[in-house]
Amino acid sequence: MIRGVRGAITTEANEEKQMLEATKEVIAEMIKENEITPEQVAQVIITVTPDLNATFPAKALRLFEGWTYVPVMCATEIDVPNALKKCIRIMMTINTDKHQTEIKHIYLKDAKQLRPEFTR
Repeated sequence: MIRGVRGAITTEANEEKQMLEATKEVIAEMIKENEITPEQVAQVIITVTPDLNATFPAKALRLFEGWTYVPVMCATEIDVPNALKKCIRIMMTINTDKHQTEIKHIYLKDAKQLRPEFTR
């Protein structure tokens, strides 16, 4: 079965180091909580709000051992008035036997407000 795993996190500043650390943090939690291996992953789409352009957050995915060949793409979110700022969102498409209700979506820092029903 193909499932989507969502994740999001905010960063304090539009700085490469902070963006990569935040992206790595949320992806690590997504991997851990859903027991994901690189071989399960069809693709990863990472979006950022328009106020984040210091780097490609996809670079953070390459810091994980074995993830070299996982296809990843970055894009910019729609600039909706009053939307959450400095936010990095992840959509990971995986092959899994888990039911949709078993997937653990990860929302960290200020991104918790996006989907409070998924925060612990």
